[in-house]
Amino acid sequence: MAELQGVEPGVVERGVVEHSVVDHSVVERGAAGPEAADLPPDRTQAILDAAKQVGSLLKAANHRFALAGGVAAYAHGVPLALRHDVDFCILREDADSVAGTLKQAGIEVYEPPEDWLIKAVCRGEAVDLIFELAWRPVDTELLDRATGLSVDSVHMPVIAATDLIGSLLAAFSEHHCDFGAVLPLARLLREKVDWAELRARFGAEPMPGAFLFLLERLDVIAPAKAAGTGSAGGTP
Repeated sequence: MAELQGVEPGVVERGVVEHSVVDHSVVERGAAGPEAADLPPDRTQAILDAAKQVGSLLKAANHRFALAGGVAAYAHGVPLALRHDVDFCILREDADSVAGTLKQAGIEVYEPPEDWLIKAVCRGEAVDLIFELAWRPVDTELLDRATGLSVDSVHMPVIAATDLIGSLLAAFSEHHCDFGAVLPLARLLREKVDWAELRARFGAEPMPGAFLFLLERLDVIAPAKAAGTGSAGGTP
């Protein structure tokens, strides 16, 4: 998960990916000097290291999975300051075998009160292994749509951009409707997203539909009538 300074993070609810936003910081990490030892640890790198270790273990054991959440957006090329946890989508029926693989590698795994995920702790970072994304069960079709991407030099399946943005649209409601947090992601990932599919799924719902309309008015995507079959519209 990720957040921008001054912007409140979104709510994580039943597998809905927390709203991540772009890191516009220009602070150079790893600066040398006598004060370097006093700098806080690079949280983004710590989260990436946890994602790489867990992803490598799941790959080596031939588990079916896909990276999700803020780290997935990062892998798709969105510049994020990662601040929260790592998310992986897995099948519910694979939960026990996935947990066994991680435990064998010395990673703590436990079951939280929620019934749609299991949790792990890797390198001190929280890892969520979820069976539901945006109230929809993780299935083989979602995992098959994943794209093989490099995550800080480790290649692994990453949730498709359309599914990533779809999970954010599904989170919008009268009680949680932070368009500002999702807008930068939609803008940066628009060329990778099947907007026609998202319109078909969410266009009739008040809050997601309003967000799609906002994207049209901002010229991020083409209006529905002019969108045709393309996946993106608007001006660069």
